[in-house]
Amino acid sequence: MNHEQSRALYDRALSVMPGGVNSSVRAIRPYPFFVQKGDGGHVVDADGNRYLDFVMGYGPLLLGHDMPEQVQSAVQRRASEGPMYGAPTEVEVELAEFVARHVPSVEMVRFVNSGTEATVSAVRLARGYTGRDKIVVMQGGYHGAQESTLVEGEGDDTHPSSPGIPERFAEHTLTVPFNDEEAAHTVFAKHGDDIAAVLTEPILGNYGIVHPVEGYHETLRNLCDEHGSLLVFDEVITGFRVGGLQCAQGKFDIDPDLTTFGKIVGGGFPVGAIGGKSEIIEQFTPAGDVFQSGTFSGHPVTMAAGLETLRYAAENDVYDHVNGLGEQLRLGLQDILEDQAPEYTVVGTDSMFKVVFTRNAPDSFEGHCEAGCQQREDCPRYEHCPKNAGDIKRAETERWERLFWPEMKDQGVFLTANQFESQFVCDAHTGEDIEDALEAYKEAI
Repeated sequence: MNHEQSRALYDRALSVMPGGVNSSVRAIRPYPFFVQKGDGGHVVDADGNRYLDFVMGYGPLLLGHDMPEQVQSAVQRRASEGPMYGAPTEVEVELAEFVARHVPSVEMVRFVNSGTEATVSAVRLARGYTGRDKIVVMQGGYHGAQESTLVEGEGDDTHPSSPGIPERFAEHTLTVPFNDEEAAHTVFAKHGDDIAAVLTEPILGNYGIVHPVEGYHETLRNLCDEHGSLLVFDEVITGFRVGGLQCAQGKFDIDPDLTTFGKIVGGGFPVGAIGGKSEIIEQFTPAGDVFQSGTFSGHPVTMAAGLETLRYAAENDVYDHVNGLGEQLRLGLQDILEDQAPEYTVVGTDSMFKVVFTRNAPDSFEGHCEAGCQQREDCPRYEHCPKNAGDIKRAETERWERLFWPEMKDQGVFLTANQFESQFVCDAHTGEDIEDALEAYKEAI
């Protein structure tokens, strides 16, 4: 493949943007390819190279790059009527009603501009509602670029994971390994009266797509109830992708107090949202005293894109299609690994997938979880499949990034740039696309 234009663009970008990118995850070595346009389930780069796209904007593009007519016309109509107003519009009410109607735990919604802004606001709301300062997060869980969750360490021995964050922020953030019920009980036994909230993804989505073991979320729910803390589900990635319109909380039958959304709820445009019980959400200003505001919150173009995307998904069997393709892909990947790399692990559910280069696993796939690791205790690979972010981190991350990713790119398949980020199937993908991807995996693995 020729990449002269991408290389030239990256050279220019390095002069005016730190690292040549506006999000660090895009900094692919030796340089990223620059996308010119999307086309259904593919992207075309600045040099005209065409790739089968499983990044899907890191999750927002449930329908793919080509907006269906009803979505496109709604976006164009809203844009033609003026970019924004600084006043409410009907469409934001309609989208809030749609979310509240379909997501089990949501009674009210506050729209913001990004997943990060949603989690920042949710943490502030939890602290304001409970009158407590401490929050519990999962080690390796990602909740956006915010000071309260960019921490490292174990339990209450934590420190900021980035320069620029005062140490005192980390004092109020407690960490536990995902899927470790004992650690959760321990941190509540020590700090329960001071914990405002537990913030967790239903499935770790930025660390290899790790499913909860049976009973884990129920344990968190019970601990929060016992100690008067809030359970906050970060569904920025899983929202309206895992579990369909009910989201992952519906799939797992867990009722969080607050839920953060992003990505799909904006139909591919910048968005975030906090949903939950009315008595909690109404603590936001102006109904309550917890300050939250934003110039672009509830932007009419974003609201229209999100509403019509979700309506289209509900009316056109989108979830049946993408989930079926996801299962086809994960089953095919397991067949490949059984022949070529049995130590590796296929993870994912619904329209999410990944191959994690784990180091130790049985040679046999007999009796294993089909179509991705589901943390089934009677699976012979259960003791070896990743249970938390630490397990993913101990996998062959360098091999994945330095050898596997470039080989897949050379074969025309665009994957997320490291072993940690989720990959996604969209409605524009076809069965033929999945077979093409499997052939590329056979060569690259």
